[in-house]
Amino acid sequence: MTVQPKATGTLSSGDGARHSRIYGVGGYRPERVITNEEVCTWIDSSDEWIRERSGIVTRRWAREDETVIDMAEAASRPALEMAGIAPQQLGAVVVATVTHPYQTPAAGPLLATRLGAGGVPAFDISAACAGYCHAISLASDMVRGGSAEYVLVVGVEKLSEITDKHDRGTSFILADGAGAAVVGPSDTPGIGPTVWGSDGEKWDTIRQRRSWTQIREGESTDDAGMDAATLQMAGQSVFRWAVWSMAPVCQQAIDKAGITAADLDAFIPHQANMRIIDAMLKQLKLPEDIPVARDIAETGNTSAASIPLATERMIREGEVPRGGLALQVGFGAGLAYAAQVVVLP
Repeated sequence: MTVQPKATGTLSSGDGARHSRIYGVGGYRPERVITNEEVCTWIDSSDEWIRERSGIVTRRWAREDETVIDMAEAASRPALEMAGIAPQQLGAVVVATVTHPYQTPAAGPLLATRLGAGGVPAFDISAACAGYCHAISLASDMVRGGSAEYVLVVGVEKLSEITDKHDRGTSFILADGAGAAVVGPSDTPGIGPTVWGSDGEKWDTIRQRRSWTQIREGESTDDAGMDAATLQMAGQSVFRWAVWSMAPVCQQAIDKAGITAADLDAFIPHQANMRIIDAMLKQLKLPEDIPVARDIAETGNTSAASIPLATERMIREGEVPRGGLALQVGFGAGLAYAAQVVVLP
């Protein structure tokens, strides 16, 4: 016998906005500046080599007692202020991070409470350097789907805690910081379609050296004697993937947004490496008059925080117009990626 449904009730759908946009951004850079000269006291390198390989001159590291929550709060408050939104108006908080030191609970609920928005749905996502663009897409869908009117998106990392200072492949690149954005309803499109995906076959290209299970069982170092809880990266493999795979993703995001590259007012890629940014520009053939984010020179690679941090700086310094169109793309461990065109707040 086949059981039949009652068919006496019809579900109601959420009453969301037709479109969404970013209303405000904020950033936080820790006070401590790490120069290339200081890095060279940990590894056998030079200021010239580091600049040539990465474009990094300085990077920021948080204090030992400064947490992911602290930095996220510091970035969120100016984002809310720019948006003209009180914390109590938030319908959700989404935190993109891979460095909150607790596997559970998430950073999101504590951040929401700190801000005075306790009680709203708040959660973390783990998409590494692509996390912010993933979170912007989720927030846009939440606003348009009716599950929240305003969503706070935060990209925050304390990568110094999971960096082996003696690893010549990562210690000069990784940094700390936080960037935030407020997404809300709009009468006109403000966040274009997201082009995103992942390549699990290259999962081990950027990863923690040992799983927490292995560390719990006593494996405190890897085969090379490095701290098992720190990151390792196959730099050349990541470089080739980012250069050759991300330019087509960017072009798809431009096409899906219904614009051309000439319509852009800014290109804000993940601040992974200056050489990757330059190579992507050659592949994309963007017009030379479009401002390009190069925040990595003074901020380093802050993973999920890099795009909102670069956006905040470009707006604050008047490098890009308010209301202009920006192409943003994040890519990193997973290997995960996401890109979309947004209207700048």
